[in-house]
Amino acid sequence: MIRYLNLFLAAVPAGLLIAQLTRTQRLRVALIEASQIVALVAIAVVTDWLLLKGIDQLQQRLHSKVSQHSQPWFSLVASLLRLTLRVLLWALILSWVLQSVESLAPWQGHIENAIQFLLQRVGVVFNTPLIELGRTKITLNFLFLVVFLFVLVIFTSRWISEWLKDRILAQLRVDRGSQETVTRVVSYSLSFIGFIVVLQTAGIDLSSLTVLAGVLGIGFGFGLQTLASNFISGLALLLERPIKVGDFIEVDGLLGTVEKISIRATIIRTNDSQYVIVPNNRFIEKNVVNWSYGSPDSRIHIPVSVAYGSDTVLVTEALLSAARQDPRVLLTPPPSVWFRGFGQSAYLFELLVWINRPQDSEPIKSALNFLIEQELRQRHIEVPFPQLDLRLRDLGELRSLTQYYQHSEARDAEPPTAAEPTVEKTPQAKLSLADMLRNISYFSHCSNAQLQMLIELGTRQFYGRGEAICREGSPGDAFYIVLEGSVEVYSEQLDQILATLYGGSFFGEISVLTGMPRSATVRALEATSLFVVPRSAVQRLLQAHPQLAEEIAHELAARQQVLQELGLVNSQEIKSLPPLQWIRHRLQTLFNV
Repeated sequence: MIRYLNLFLAAVPAGLLIAQLTRTQRLRVALIEASQIVALVAIAVVTDWLLLKGIDQLQQRLHSKVSQHSQPWFSLVASLLRLTLRVLLWALILSWVLQSVESLAPWQGHIENAIQFLLQRVGVVFNTPLIELGRTKITLNFLFLVVFLFVLVIFTSRWISEWLKDRILAQLRVDRGSQETVTRVVSYSLSFIGFIVVLQTAGIDLSSLTVLAGVLGIGFGFGLQTLASNFISGLALLLERPIKVGDFIEVDGLLGTVEKISIRATIIRTNDSQYVIVPNNRFIEKNVVNWSYGSPDSRIHIPVSVAYGSDTVLVTEALLSAARQDPRVLLTPPPSVWFRGFGQSAYLFELLVWINRPQDSEPIKSALNFLIEQELRQRHIEVPFPQLDLRLRDLGELRSLTQYYQHSEARDAEPPTAAEPTVEKTPQAKLSLADMLRNISYFSHCSNAQLQMLIELGTRQFYGRGEAICREGSPGDAFYIVLEGSVEVYSEQLDQILATLYGGSFFGEISVLTGMPRSATVRALEATSLFVVPRSAVQRLLQAHPQLAEEIAHELAARQQVLQELGLVNSQEIKSLPPLQWIRHRLQTLFNV
C-alpha cells in the first residue's frame, strides 16, 4: 500500500510537469503562428503602400503626357489597375497565411471550396449565352472582352494620331489646321479598321448583320437626319478643308476662332473667350466668311460724319493721319478715304484700312475712333448731331400761354430779405483724369488716345483715415492720383512728414518708371479716393508708343535733384553710366521697349 502511495506521489509531479511542458509548447507554437501572421500582414501593408505610391507617381508622370480629352479615361484605367493589383496582393497574402500557419490548415480547404464554388457560379453567369448572332453566342464574358478590345483600339488610335502630330507633323512645321485634319482622319480610320478587325476576330459574321443594319439604317434615316447631316458635313470639312483649326471665321453673325473640328460639331472661341459649339451642317448650308482663308489681310470700314461746310480735303487729311498713327494698320495697301454721300445733317465719309489680324478688328476700330475724334477736334472739324426743324402754325395761342405763366411766376416770387442775402454760387472747375495725367510732367505731351490707355487700365480705390496706401521700401507697382481727400507722405528713415497732398496731386510715378523701391510711406489723412495706374498700363503705353519712352528718359535725366533724393545718383549701377543711358536701360528692362 505504501509502495503504491509512493508511486502515486511520484507520478503526480511528473504529470504536472508534462502538462506544463505541453501547455508551454502549445503557447510557443501559438506565439510563433501569431508572429508569422503579424509579419505577413505587415509585409502586405508595406507592399500595399509601396504599390499605391508607385502607381500614383507613375500616374502623375503620365498624366501630363495624356491629352486633355483622354485624361478621364486614363484616370479610370489607373483606378481599375490599382484595385486589381490590391485584390491580387491581399489574395496572395491570405493564401500564404493559410499555407504557413498549421492551425489554420482546416480552414484552407473550406476557403478553397468556397472560392471554387463562387468561381463556378460566376463562370456559369458569364458563360451563359444571352443572344445569338449567326453562329456566335453572345455572353457576358464575350461582351467584356469585346468592350476591352474596343477601348484598346480607341486608345491605340488616339495615341498613334497624337504621336504622328507631335513627332512628325510638328517637326515638318505643318500648319495647325492641317495637323488637326490629318490627326482626325488617321484616328477615325484606325478606329474603324480596328473595330472591324475586333468583330472579325471575335467570330461575329458581319454578313449576318446586313438585315439588322438595313432596318436600323431606315430608322436612323428618319430619326437621325440631323446627326447624319452633321456627320457628312464634318467629313466634308475635314477633307475639303474650306475652314481649318486656327481660322478666324464668321457664320450667322458669330465671330470667332476655330478651335476644334469633330465629326458632329465645330468648336469656335469668340473674342470674349466663350466657346460655342456649332453643328457642322451650318458651315455647308450657310454663308461662311473665312477671314483667314488664303491671306489674313482684310479691310475694315469706319464710317465718319462731319458737319456741312467742312473742308473735305482737311477731313481726308485728318482721317489718314489717324489711320497712320495706329501701328496695327498696314501701310501697304495704304489707307484710303471714301466720300460716301450727303446725309440728312452731315457729309458721310468712310475710312478704309487694311489689317493682318482680323480677330483684332473690333479693338482696332475702337482705337481708330479715338484717334479720329482727336484729329477732328485739333482741326476744329465739327461732328454734327441729328437736327429736326419744328414748325408751329398758331403762334398767338402759344404767346398767350407763355405770358400767363410768366405773370404767375412773378406773383409767386418773393424778394430776398436782408437777413437772408442771396449768394451766387459759382461751380468749381473739376479736372478730368486726362488733365490730371497731363499735370504729370512725364505724360504732359501724351495725346488723348495715349492717356486713354492709362485711364482704361486704371482703377479707383478708396482708403479710410490712417490707412496706409504704400510702404517705404515696397516695390513700385503703381502710381496714384488723389481724386478726393488728402494723403500724408512720411519718411520712416528720417522720421518726419515730407509733404501733404490734396485733390489733383500725384505720387509714386518715379518709383514705377525706375523700378526702385518706394522712398516714403503714404497714408490717408481722411476718407480718400485715389485713381491707381498699374505698371502694366504704363508698359502697354510705352510698348505701343516707343517714342514716349525716350521723352520720359530725357525728362527723368533732367531731374537730377529727384534722383539724388532717391539715392539713385550715388548707386554703383548709375555711376558706371551717364544718367540718360542708365534710365534708358532701366526702361528697356522694366517695360520691354
